[in-house]
Amino acid sequence: MNPKPYFWSYRKDMNRANKYICLVLFLLAGPFLYAQSTSEKLKKEQEKLEKKISDTRSLLGKSEEQTQSSLNDLRVIENQIRYREELLRNYDNQIRGAELKISEKEKQVEELRLKLEKLKAQYKELVIYAYKHRNKYGNMMYIFSAETYYEALKRKKYLEKVAEIQKKQFLIIKQHQELIREEIAEIEKEKHYKTALLGEKKREKEVIQKDREKQQVLYEQYKQEEAQLRAQLQADERKKEVLKQQITAAIQKEIAAAEAERKRREAEARKKREAENAKAGNTAKAPEVKEEVSFAETKESAALSRNFEGNRGKLPWPVEKGTITEGYGRNAHPTLQNVYTNNNGVDIGAPKNSQVRAVFEGEVTSILNIPGAGKVVIIKHGNYRTVYGNLQDVYVTVGMKVKTKQAIGSLLSPVSGAISTAHFEIHQVNGTAVQSLNPALWIAN
Repeated sequence: MNPKPYFWSYRKDMNRANKYICLVLFLLAGPFLYAQSTSEKLKKEQEKLEKKISDTRSLLGKSEEQTQSSLNDLRVIENQIRYREELLRNYDNQIRGAELKISEKEKQVEELRLKLEKLKAQYKELVIYAYKHRNKYGNMMYIFSAETYYEALKRKKYLEKVAEIQKKQFLIIKQHQELIREEIAEIEKEKHYKTALLGEKKREKEVIQKDREKQQVLYEQYKQEEAQLRAQLQADERKKEVLKQQITAAIQKEIAAAEAERKRREAEARKKREAENAKAGNTAKAPEVKEEVSFAETKESAALSRNFEGNRGKLPWPVEKGTITEGYGRNAHPTLQNVYTNNNGVDIGAPKNSQVRAVFEGEVTSILNIPGAGKVVIIKHGNYRTVYGNLQDVYVTVGMKVKTKQAIGSLLSPVSGAISTAHFEIHQVNGTAVQSLNPALWIAN
């Protein structure tokens, strides 16, 4: 019997099997890498949310030790509920991702199993044929029966190729088995992860319900004190307006001083040129030429502006731990219907008497004292200014250079509760114009 036609057919199957293995590995890698990227992104979001929840829980825990609560408590509870709801949505997305991954993996495992069965059947036929024709003299006769020397040489190489194919077939089967084991292990891992997420989701729902009950109790409490709240709100808005005016005046004063200094230096430079001309014997009056005078300080200021702009969305918070209790711009009052407040920056609830730190390197340009609203520090970062309000103690002086995260003061103690409030603003200076910016877009989320 001439085994050649059989083995050529078998070799074609082997080539197809090799191509299939490569295709399977490619198809497994593509969706896996994409799913892994999405999964890692969701897990990072989960970590950030858990950190925010931890901070708000810590604030509320300290507040519960006090006999009195404040509106800040209500705002912190609202933040905590919002963070927990976002975490639930994150869990839902991760669970859906795990379900899709499990479904895809199960389909791939089934495809691998079917191919493995076919490979095993082919290998079985090959082994049986090899066993039946195991006589070494049969192979020798097959070679020696060739009509020419070159044909005998080809037959010898062919038989060697058959032996090589047998080894490859065995390795491919082994590789398939290993792939199936890995995919099944991945499926089990995803199932365990999904089960854990479902458990966390259930616990989060229970905590959200408790938070809502606590929120309702505080809401009802403050609804009974509506007249007092309205009076307090009017007083707070007046303080905000005074703060806004003083900050604007301080920045404008600084701009005017810088402009006066620029003109003084330009005048000095002009006199120096005139003196040099007179010394050279040129008695004609130097023509008035408007030119930019470059100073090292200006270059430094421009570089600082670029660095500050480059850190948009990455600046550290002005307090180590906290949560935004009032955002930038127009804000609805937490208990009074159809009542809104306006904020030129953001208010951050932080542990009582927390230290306040600079969000970026710069120079302290102003320290203000607002009656009934604490002290305010303004720091210059090139064409940008950061403002830190509601301070009790200040650790810096005007003209001092500060570094990123350097402590510049501590917060005022709250009238009630255990949550202090840090007021934080960012302004951009363009010539003599000053524009307030939303700090929430600049600090790291």
